[in-house]
Amino acid sequence: MDWLTTLSGIYGKFISPVLDVTILAFLIYKAYELLAKTQAVQLIKGAGFLALIYGLAYVFKLSALLWILKFLSPGLFIAIAIIFQPELRKIIIKLGLTEIFSPSNKPRTGQLDSVITAAEILSEQRRGMLIVFPRRSNLSQIIGTGTKINGEISSTLIVTVFQFDGPLHDGAMIIQNGKIAAAGCFLPLSEEQNIRKSFGTRHRAALGMTEVSDAVVLVVSEETGAMSLAFESQIYYDLSANEILQKLRSLLDRNTTGSENIIKKEDLIHGDIEKAELNTGEGSMLP
Repeated sequence: MDWLTTLSGIYGKFISPVLDVTILAFLIYKAYELLAKTQAVQLIKGAGFLALIYGLAYVFKLSALLWILKFLSPGLFIAIAIIFQPELRKIIIKLGLTEIFSPSNKPRTGQLDSVITAAEILSEQRRGMLIVFPRRSNLSQIIGTGTKINGEISSTLIVTVFQFDGPLHDGAMIIQNGKIAAAGCFLPLSEEQNIRKSFGTRHRAALGMTEVSDAVVLVVSEETGAMSLAFESQIYYDLSANEILQKLRSLLDRNTTGSENIIKKEDLIHGDIEKAELNTGEGSMLP
């Protein structure tokens, strides 16, 4: 039993502290990653500022300021919970949808080509399209709101679903695990207050889906035929087929985060600039 005692001692002195710090660091990183993609990041900055003020008051023994901060702290927590309720709700929803271990959702190159071909056809015909590509998020609840298809990805099938005013035309198509999982699905609309009125329902739904999950959404505008991509609570409007294909390949690769070369969300929703750069090309802003 001496070896067991020795092993226990090694675990307690070396392995346990490292494991403890590693898990804690991972949790802090994931929490920040979730907060950074919402306006709740302002909550972190505000809390840090208050903590700094409290620390200075404690060090310099500012008794009046310390008393005020202690008196106001319970009310501040309640106020924060009320003010940031939408952001906190989105974070909770994201936590519920995220799967740590999940099969790869990445479509094959030929399948992505089929999706882009269908998008180009529908764009020329001014027919709306809304396709969701999940990454780590579990979208089984979203799939349940539509009609399950579980069919092979083909441009013909996609065009057939969106080309005519059928029961599946106005909903979203979910492409998961290399197949068309469902069509006619309902997506949550964005709660962003500063979105321009020219944003159609499809674009609001695409943006809303990316606010509560890590999904990537491809949109074709029925009014203008413009093709757009939405991901990480941002939307990139009027992109070329080549730009969309390159970005989809990058975003759906598990080894990339898709956060490089991201345009600020404020620039998109306010429409204060005419052009937005995305990788090698340009996409015009919302009309």
